[in-house]
Amino acid sequence: MTTMHAARFLVSGRVQGVAFRAYTRQQALVLCLRGHAVNLRDGRVEVLAVGEADAIDRLGEWLRQGSPLARVDDVQRQEVSAGDLVAIEDGFRIG
Repeated sequence: MTTMHAARFLVSGRVQGVAFRAYTRQQALVLCLRGHAVNLRDGRVEVLAVGEADAIDRLGEWLRQGSPLARVDDVQRQEVSAGDLVAIEDGFRIG
């Protein structure tokens, strides 16, 4: 049985209005992660990723580059207890 891990990323820069969330979802699905990517009112994007630790690390690396039109200035990562995330649905949603 694989241990599930979870991390919350806060991505700042030019990350809204540049298809950042859609590209993030695509990348997360390739990595077999579930979670979400949502715009925040302050202009950042919150990415919550649940899955294998290596896949979350790889998504974190990708977030530093972002979508083709994005300009990522900073990525903050916070580990989250996977047990607290039972309400996270399968798949990866954007909002």
